[in-house]
Amino acid sequence: MIRPSASKKTATRKPNLREAILAAAEELFSTNGFNAVSVRDIAQAAGGNPGSVTYHFKTKDGLLLEIYRRHCGPMNRRRSELLAAARRVRDLQDRLEAIVRAYVLPAFTSGSDLAGGGARFTRLRAVMSAEGNEVARRIIAQTFDDTSHAFIDAIHESLPDIPRTEIVWRSHFLLGALYYTLVTPERVSRLSRGSADGGDAGNAIEQLVRSTVASLQAAALDQPAPSRRRSAEPTKA
Repeated sequence: MIRPSASKKTATRKPNLREAILAAAEELFSTNGFNAVSVRDIAQAAGGNPGSVTYHFKTKDGLLLEIYRRHCGPMNRRRSELLAAARRVRDLQDRLEAIVRAYVLPAFTSGSDLAGGGARFTRLRAVMSAEGNEVARRIIAQTFDDTSHAFIDAIHESLPDIPRTEIVWRSHFLLGALYYTLVTPERVSRLSRGSADGGDAGNAIEQLVRSTVASLQAAALDQPAPSRRRSAEPTKA
């Protein structure tokens, strides 16, 4: 049987099919997880066929890796730029705040890099982390570990009395807060009975920065916390 040449097959493909596959996969992964979504599901949602997915991305693993690269490349570069500037701040308190802001800010602005990217990709990251898929774990580590180590080291330089292990835990909590803030902003609006707008990115960033800085500066587990109890005896005039 005569097969059409690769160049001829390429010419007949929709020029935007690759983008449609990426968008469909990101939406499906973020909603249903990685394991439950098949190549056929992705192709159908993108208006193509399974061969289109394998032609562009080889495997479902390759497709997930490309989604992470597209979003995280710009975000990690921006974080590195802001971190470099933050590390030049002389005052340790101001430096710590700048370091935390350097981590938080690009997560809110990365949505402009790709249409619909911000909250949807954050939801995908949360689902991938919770699912525990080995492929997703490897891609997450490959994408984020270098940048995460750089931020943890910078925070430790600003807080040398806090063990690095504790900074790792507290940075881990920041990531969870960041996920939740981006994915469910309506919860803030609801629980505040409308007095706060969970979709206000500027306020969300400052709230995250302030609370994270406070938690980072808390005494280590093996250090006594400052007593906040008032004296039982009233002060005599």
